[in-house]
Amino acid sequence: MKPSVYAVEAEVEATHWWFAGRKILFEKIIRDTGTATHPPVLDVGTGTGSNLRLLKKMGFGDVTGVDKSEDAIRFCAEKGLGEVKQADVGDLPFASDHFQLVLATDIIEHVEEAPALKEIFRVLAPGGTAVFTVPAFQMLWGLQDELSHHKRRYTKRQIELAIKSAGFRIINRFYFNYLLFPPIWAARQVIRLLNIKLESENQINTPWINRMLTALFHFDVWTAPRLKPPFGVSIMVVAQKQEGFQEPR
Repeated sequence: MKPSVYAVEAEVEATHWWFAGRKILFEKIIRDTGTATHPPVLDVGTGTGSNLRLLKKMGFGDVTGVDKSEDAIRFCAEKGLGEVKQADVGDLPFASDHFQLVLATDIIEHVEEAPALKEIFRVLAPGGTAVFTVPAFQMLWGLQDELSHHKRRYTKRQIELAIKSAGFRIINRFYFNYLLFPPIWAARQVIRLLNIKLESENQINTPWINRMLTALFHFDVWTAPRLKPPFGVSIMVVAQKQEGFQEPR
């Protein structure tokens, strides 16, 4: 991502409606996996530390972050959010079968897909869980995708097939942020047509908008795993590395 995007994210990630709602969803998903808080956990593509903040709050004691960006690592360090190594997700500097839980939230769309998924599979312990999120539907491509240097957006079937091809067993998958799908699509068309210049879409916010969207998004992430809507702005996939499974060559 551009340094300016990291700067905006670092400023808002603790309170912005999108980050706040995701944390609620991620906490529920992580708790549902039954992962104990003492085995090692990896957050791939830490950004400015939203997941690290959540894992710390949940009581996980052995958490490592990875990001390719020096800016991201610096922001995490300034916030006191723990160890973040500089590395590429396609070449992780860890032993095989090491982590019981790996979070790869909004990272796969930035990188070469197959090497990244194979590396996540490699470092995950047998029986361990990987949690993925990716942006959905190419029709939603907009300014934030360009600023964040995304390579693609996905349908649920596309990301499922990619994750399965890396050797994982899919446990759960669903679209979320479905209630805001129409207004986000419309807003991105307006930004494109009017050529509006922003450092990040996260700047489109005010205190009252943030309160309203926080409440709406909280309802969204509470209902999405139950309703399994046919569309959404993002996709959640929970996958497992099966015991005794041979790593694909």
